[in-house]
Amino acid sequence: MPIFQVIRVLFLSFAAFFVALAITPIFTRLLQKRRLVKANIRPEKSAPIFNQLHKNKSGTPTMGGVIIWSTVISLAVLFWILDSLFDGFWGYLNFIDRAQTYLPLTAMLLAAAVGLFDDLLGVFKIGPHGGGIKVRHKLILYAFMAAIGAWWFYFRLGWDILYIPFLGNFQIGWWYFPFFMFIIIASAFSANETDGLDGLAGGVLLTAFASLTVVAFVLGRYDLAAFGGTVIGALLAFLWFNIYPARFFMGDTGSMSLGITLGVIAMLTNTAILLPFFAFILVLESLSVIIQMASKKILGKKIFLSAPIHHHFEALGWPETQVTMRFWIISAIFSALGLIIFFLARFF
Repeated sequence: MPIFQVIRVLFLSFAAFFVALAITPIFTRLLQKRRLVKANIRPEKSAPIFNQLHKNKSGTPTMGGVIIWSTVISLAVLFWILDSLFDGFWGYLNFIDRAQTYLPLTAMLLAAAVGLFDDLLGVFKIGPHGGGIKVRHKLILYAFMAAIGAWWFYFRLGWDILYIPFLGNFQIGWWYFPFFMFIIIASAFSANETDGLDGLAGGVLLTAFASLTVVAFVLGRYDLAAFGGTVIGALLAFLWFNIYPARFFMGDTGSMSLGITLGVIAMLTNTAILLPFFAFILVLESLSVIIQMASKKILGKKIFLSAPIHHHFEALGWPETQVTMRFWIISAIFSALGLIIFFLARFF
């Protein structure tokens, strides 16, 4: 029954929130004890505005995204084990389902592992430009993960349908493969670009996941909605400590894993066309970077004072908290518009 499913999603959200809230102080002490901190703030020579705005953040613990994905994965495995051992109640809390949550859970875990490795390279200054995996190598890694997902959807599940609101379903054949890859890669890297101010990525991703959780619930994908609920709960706990002044940064292990998971849920619910509404700020951030790079290469000058665009507004004199909260408001407005379109399209 839907009312029971509402209670289930809410319970899992609260469970994730309190679990993440409880483990955060322990994890924070571990980061500080091991000196797992952000050391590679972009140098003044290559990014003078960014360096001036954020040089005081050097030394802040990173990899806080571990709190989010470890909470989600742990609860998923815990309730799955309890359901396997005991009958009854635990089966209602188990949201591991082959058709609905295998892929987003796997994508989250794989992207988190790659992001964690990248963060550790940055902490220990291993690799070019102060440490970390080169962008092109990251692109190859995430493209490989996206290709596996596309292969699973297209060849194993036989999915090649794209839903366009008010127009209906369209069979796009083999174009589904590159389209799937584009959505996953764009989601991952856009989330990573957005992770630049205290609480910004967390708040923006929160509204995006909330919107897609509503969509999954309305479509009757209750296990997927339950999964979304755990992400929301863990994100809320993360934000409790990540808002200005942040106790730690999300890191690639958080932003990339959440971004790629967001894209997978959009594809599972066949609402990829609405993703620019649910993740409007993520799209805006990526576009600002692309425009800035293209302008510098073609015109030899910058369009924005600094990119991504949240740094541009900082450079204009907006306080960091003002940029973050205004972007949260914009994200909420566009997420609401996306949901309005989603509901209206179901009736017309």
